[in-house]
Amino acid sequence: MIFNGQPQKSMKQQTYIAPIPVMNSQLDLFATINFGKPANKRTFPLSQTRKFLSLFACLLTTGLLSASCASLPKEAAEAQSQRGSKQSGGATPVDVAIASTGTLQTQLEYMGTTIPFRTVSLRSQVEARLLSLNVDVGDRLKKGQSIGQLDDALLLTELKQAEAELAAQKSDVARAETQVSNARAEVERLRLQLVQAEADSQRQQQLYQQGAIAQQAAEQSRTQAQTAAQALRAATEQVRTEQQAVAATQGRVLAQQAVVAQVKERRSYTRLISPINGVVTSKVTEPGNLLQAGGEVLQIGDFSRVKVVVQVSELELAKIKVGQSVQVRLDAFPQRTLTGRVIRISPAADVTARLIPVEVEVPNSQGNIGSGLLARVNFATQAQPRVVVSQTALQKSAKQPSGSEAANNETNGTVFVVTDTQGKPTVTARSVTLGKKADSKVEILSGLQPGERYVVRSGRPLKDGNPVRLSILSETGESKSSQRGTRN
Repeated sequence: MIFNGQPQKSMKQQTYIAPIPVMNSQLDLFATINFGKPANKRTFPLSQTRKFLSLFACLLTTGLLSASCASLPKEAAEAQSQRGSKQSGGATPVDVAIASTGTLQTQLEYMGTTIPFRTVSLRSQVEARLLSLNVDVGDRLKKGQSIGQLDDALLLTELKQAEAELAAQKSDVARAETQVSNARAEVERLRLQLVQAEADSQRQQQLYQQGAIAQQAAEQSRTQAQTAAQALRAATEQVRTEQQAVAATQGRVLAQQAVVAQVKERRSYTRLISPINGVVTSKVTEPGNLLQAGGEVLQIGDFSRVKVVVQVSELELAKIKVGQSVQVRLDAFPQRTLTGRVIRISPAADVTARLIPVEVEVPNSQGNIGSGLLARVNFATQAQPRVVVSQTALQKSAKQPSGSEAANNETNGTVFVVTDTQGKPTVTARSVTLGKKADSKVEILSGLQPGERYVVRSGRPLKDGNPVRLSILSETGESKSSQRGTRN
């Protein structure tokens, strides 16, 4: 039988039984049973016999055609396979992949929310009405920048009163210093009088001893000298008293100066000044409202760095240390991977969930990371990327290893690398060093470079130098590049 120009296997011969003898034999048997004598072979009319024969021939033809059609695809497939094998010169069909780098570690990520590194609440330090507020949520502020003004009329009046009282205290100090000067002048005058009185008394005593004057005159001069000395001592005490009055007045001046400085400081509080560099995260009040001392005006967040607080299981706590570098990914910036640092591990765990808060600091030099963003924190140490292949690509050795060779079997293997020889793909057996295994994949430590093509699966066992035929499932450089372009 010829099919599509190719010789096909002959169909199996079917056993054919003539219908007429069978029917006649059945009729004879029926007649013998019923009448005890041979039946006439023409019991049925000729027309009915022809009808039975036609029906039986149709059924037999349908069965033969069904059997032929059922066996035809299988035979055609075998013939096509044989023809393809002859045309390809006996090449083995293989699935080929391109070696690429990756990691086998399943890294656990903890989710948290970004918050400012620190948040400062700007509050009013005096009771006053808010006159103006020239910033809004999202505005960037610098340290020392004026952002609002409170009503300072009452504080200005209080300042003027304090300054007037200070002027009066300074006048008292000047008056007291003048009195001290007068007292010192009086002391000097009395000192000169004492010197004169002592000199006169000494002369009178000499004259009395010579008998030139009476004793009464000598005693009077002595009394005058003593009176002058007494007056000098009193004047000296007066100077000391006046000096003490000056010191007291100067003390009241210093106290009043402190009051003036305090009022000035309180008046300066009516100017709202940004205490840090940051961004306005919330505004609590509006101009026109009366603020009490301590009333909140707005909040300022320091976004030079951001923090992420994650809840870590106590089973993972031993792997985390303060100062450890971690990887942080933000859903807002999926193409970027940030490097953070553990700055604080809470000493207290949640009693119910057994989770420990861990704070991670993330640099934000560009200032584009805001508050409330979903962050994914990975505490695992970044492993070095290595070539990763499927475990089906590893070929078993022809002979079973024993002894020390069996021990090294877990670290060594063979991979067939696909190379083009004169435009025809062939395979080359290459020994590779194996690393970790996980999820039906294995790391290649040495022996296979990224970008090389290797056999993942083959139709039959391969040998070094065998020609191969790439299946439609094989990876090519173009498909890899198109996949990367699709991902991007």
